[in-house]
Amino acid sequence: MKLFKKWLMKGQRKNTSITYEEMKLRRNKNPEVILLDVRSRQEYEEYHLPGSICIPLYLLEEQVEKHMPKDAEIIIYCQMGGRSKTAVKLLTKMGYQNVCHIEGGLDAIQTK
Repeated sequence: MKLFKKWLMKGQRKNTSITYEEMKLRRNKNPEVILLDVRSRQEYEEYHLPGSICIPLYLLEEQVEKHMPKDAEIIIYCQMGGRSKTAVKLLTKMGYQNVCHIEGGLDAIQTK
């Protein structure tokens, strides 16, 4: 949680948002891209994007290294985009280089 607290005081340095369409293109081009859902387990069980894995935001710092190498391409999503944006910042602070999130989360996807 130390990294998370440090991050809260700093802003995001670059734009790491992509659209749902861009996510589909990236996954079609590279099936190794990891699609990470940072919502709660209950939210994930109710609905999730096919092929995604769930690590809730509150567990991300302690569990991510068990599941994903630091050189992996990771696309993160949540319901509205707030938690995924936080997750991008956290993973970047932890040394992950190729991380982005779906702007607007599932809400943006479901309104299309």
